[in-house]
Amino acid sequence: MPLSELPSIDGLLREAWVEAALAGLSRPVAVAALRAAVESARSRLKAGGAEGFGPDDVKRAVDRLARPSLGRVLNLTGVVLHTNLGRAPLAQRARDRVAQATGYCNLELDLDEGGRGSRSSHVRSLLCALTGAESALVVNNCAAAVLLALTGLGQGKSAVISRGELVEIGGGFRVPDVMRQAGLRLVEVGTTNRTRLDDYAQAIAPDTALLVRVHRSNFALVGFQDEPSTAELAGLAKERGLTLFEDLGSGALEPLHAPGVPGEPTVGQVLAAGSHLVAFSGDKLLGGPQAGILAGSRALIEQLERHPLNRALRPDKLTFAALEATLELYRDGLADAEVPARALAATPLPVLEARAQALAAALAAEGVACRVVEVDGKVGGGAMPLAALPGRACAISGDIRALQEALRQQPTPVIARVGDEQLLLDVRCLLDDDVGIAAAHVGAAVRKVPC
Repeated sequence: MPLSELPSIDGLLREAWVEAALAGLSRPVAVAALRAAVESARSRLKAGGAEGFGPDDVKRAVDRLARPSLGRVLNLTGVVLHTNLGRAPLAQRARDRVAQATGYCNLELDLDEGGRGSRSSHVRSLLCALTGAESALVVNNCAAAVLLALTGLGQGKSAVISRGELVEIGGGFRVPDVMRQAGLRLVEVGTTNRTRLDDYAQAIAPDTALLVRVHRSNFALVGFQDEPSTAELAGLAKERGLTLFEDLGSGALEPLHAPGVPGEPTVGQVLAAGSHLVAFSGDKLLGGPQAGILAGSRALIEQLERHPLNRALRPDKLTFAALEATLELYRDGLADAEVPARALAATPLPVLEARAQALAAALAAEGVACRVVEVDGKVGGGAMPLAALPGRACAISGDIRALQEALRQQPTPVIARVGDEQLLLDVRCLLDDDVGIAAAHVGAAVRKVPC
C-alpha cells in the first residue's frame, strides 16, 4: 500500500467496521486510537513492510489506550536492580504502608505538638539508629542528595576529588557536571588508578570547602591502583578544618551475604571511619523506594535542611511511607528475608534450579522447547559491578528479536535477555507463583513467532 492511500481519520470514523471496533469509546479517545493506528501503519510501510492499514492496527491501538502506560512486567533478565524495570521491588510491608498513605496523613504535622513537622522526621530516627549518624535528610534520589550537599556546603568555593572517582552515572550524567552545577570549582587530583593522601593535601587552597569521595559503585578498578582510606581523608579534613563528603551511591545498610557477591562498604562503616556526610540511594542495595538519603553531622544536615534547594528536591508522602516500612524491616532483623532485592540476590542455587525446572516443565506443556542452562545474574542498578550471581535460566532458540518483541506485547510483558544467540529466561527474579503465567505468555509469544 502506498503511503498516500492511508485513510484519513474523518473517513475512518464513517466506516461501519470502525464504529463497531470503537463502540463505547468517547470521540476524543476514538480519534486518538485511530491516529495511533494510522501512524503505526505509516511507520511499518516506511520500514518496507508490505502490510497496509487494517482492523488489527485499530485493535492494537485500542488495546494500548486501554491499559496504563506504567504497569507490571515479569523480570526474567537475571538483573535484580534493573533500572529500566523500576529497580528494587518493594517489600510487602512497604506496599501496605504506601496504600495507607494515599489519603490524608500526617506528612508535615507533628501529632505531639500540633504544629508543622518535618517530612524527614518520619525516617530520621530509624536512619540514625541503622547508620550511627547524628541526623539524616531525605530527597528524591541520590543525584539530588549530592547536588544539595555540594550546593549547600560548597557553592562558590572549591572541592578536591580524585580523578579516579569522576564517574558517569545512568543517563549520561557525570559527577563533574553535577559539581559544576552546584557552583563548585572542581579540583582534580591524582591519576585514574592511583591517588595519594598527599595529592589531596597539596591541592587544598584557601577557598577549599570540601574533600569529596565518590564510591565506584558502578565500575571497579583492579590491578595497579591505590587510594587513601576514608579514615585517612577524615584525618586530613579535620587537620585542615574541612568537610569530608562521600557519595556512597549504592547504599548498603548491611553486608549482603550471597555467593558471588564481593564486600561493599556500608553507610555505618563510612560514617564510623570519619566521613562527616554520606549520600546514598534508597532504591539500590537498601531495597526501598527511589530516594536520596544524606546522613551524618547534625549541624550539616540542619544547614542543608534550611537550604532553598531542599524544598525543590523533597519526596512525596508515598516515598516516605515505603522508606519507613523498609527501614523497619532492617530494624526488626527481617531485611534478608523480606526486602526483595536482598532476598533475590541471595536466593540459593538449589532453589533456582528447582524453579528453572518448573518453568521448563510448564513451557513444555505449552509446546515450547527449551533447556535449563547455567547463567550468572547481576545485582544491577549501578551496584556491585564485579558480582556474578550463579543462577539458572531456560534457553530458547529461534528468531530472538521477534520473540523478544512478542514477549513485550503480552498482557503481562515478559522481559528476558539474550546470551549465546539464545533467549535466556533467567528465573532469579521470577516468583514461584508467576511460573505458570510466564510459561503461558512465552507459549503465546512462541506460537506467534515460531522458534
